[in-house]
Amino acid sequence: MNLNLSQKLSLTQRLTPQQILYQKILQLNVLSLEQKIKNEIELNPFLEEDISLEETADEAENPADDINDEDNEEFSSKDLLDDDDYYQDDPDYLNRRGSEDEPSNIQTPQRETLSEHLLEQLHMLDVDENLMVLGEEIIGSLDDDGYLKEELGIIIKELRLFQHIDISEETAEQLLKRIQLFDPLGIACRSLQECLLVQLHHHQLDPYYSFLAEKVLTEHFEDFTHKRYKLLKKNMKLTDETLHEVLDLIHKLNPKPGEGKVETKEFNQITPDFIVEREGKNFTIALNDRSVPSVTISPAYVQMLQENKKSSRKSEIKRNTYAFLKERFESAKWFIACIEQRKNTLMRVMQSIVTKQFDFFDKGPKHLRPLIYRDLSEEISLDVSTISRVVNGKYVQSPQGIHELKYFFSESLTTESGEEISNKVIKERIKEIIDGESKANPLSDDKLAEMLNKEGINIARRTIAKYREQERIPVARLRREL
Repeated sequence: MNLNLSQKLSLTQRLTPQQILYQKILQLNVLSLEQKIKNEIELNPFLEEDISLEETADEAENPADDINDEDNEEFSSKDLLDDDDYYQDDPDYLNRRGSEDEPSNIQTPQRETLSEHLLEQLHMLDVDENLMVLGEEIIGSLDDDGYLKEELGIIIKELRLFQHIDISEETAEQLLKRIQLFDPLGIACRSLQECLLVQLHHHQLDPYYSFLAEKVLTEHFEDFTHKRYKLLKKNMKLTDETLHEVLDLIHKLNPKPGEGKVETKEFNQITPDFIVEREGKNFTIALNDRSVPSVTISPAYVQMLQENKKSSRKSEIKRNTYAFLKERFESAKWFIACIEQRKNTLMRVMQSIVTKQFDFFDKGPKHLRPLIYRDLSEEISLDVSTISRVVNGKYVQSPQGIHELKYFFSESLTTESGEEISNKVIKERIKEIIDGESKANPLSDDKLAEMLNKEGINIARRTIAKYREQERIPVARLRREL
């Protein structure tokens, strides 16, 4: 028997609890952050809302960053999560406030949104960072009914193009199947048929009728959706009673698993995370976090911590009390640090977007430029996955309206003059042409491609078809009207 001993040196990356907390806070939008802070205040006695300010709303507004102002200093600050001071019991630090904003009367949801509910389940999966980003993109691509509105292949392609994350379709499909088993069951499916089958396979239902129901959904789905019940009964050789039981079972499944997760329309209103305003020839940026409570450390609990530290040697109860207080104290400091770094990171990303898309904010959507996450990553020295978390689910209000940050990122096409143009601009042009077409004789994809090529935009018919489908515009024959 031979025993071989060998040494192997390898590098692995492990996220600390503090880094995980920061990533979770970074991806929250303004309303979710407000709710998160309120929940943390309830859970951690060391945290309390700072109500010591008597400033007016104008005085409490965030200082705005002036874009294209030569006298403006570059936005930079110390990375709070790398600051060793946060490991020290420094009571002087604890009175520094995380925000000077005066709370406004913006109402926040009293329960988590569907997206938050799904992200919470996603973050419990034991998957690598790339798959976590893919999962977040999938969840961010769901429509109001809970269906995946983007093709999985397109999401993979965008990750490869914008974030240099390469995931095979097989691996992506496996992750999607796991997400479809989240609560609510059947979420993130691509069709009604897939949604019903996922629920049917994982509900504890009568095995005989479940078998027949699966046969209806897989082999006779068109007859089922068009309510051709006589054909169903004939082709499946079912009695009226059996068919009734099978249909009753299917009708108990949820065709819209995402519906009802937000109770009122009020919760569906978009609250922008950033405000971009014109100031002369330039633009200013401000975080729209006036509704977010200013959080600080409770002096009373700091004193309690110090008293227990002095007496911790006297008894085991005192030692346990001190250990608990110290753990809550460290958690509170990290929470405040993460909020501060979130502000820093969000402003850096938004400032870079406004700088690169200045013509859009100045002149309108037709001047949107091609942009990928890697462009920002290289400019502001942030990881692509960090930029993805900032962009996903965040909105900005500007003179051009309210837009999701993802709107500002797109692929490029080259015109005859050699100029790069955003594919979003091309999509808008396609919509303009279709809106102005004769409904009695709508334009084919070939005709649309021909018209755009005459305008100097080199584009193939299949690309027109892809963009049209992404914009949910039907083919020409389905657009025809009498």
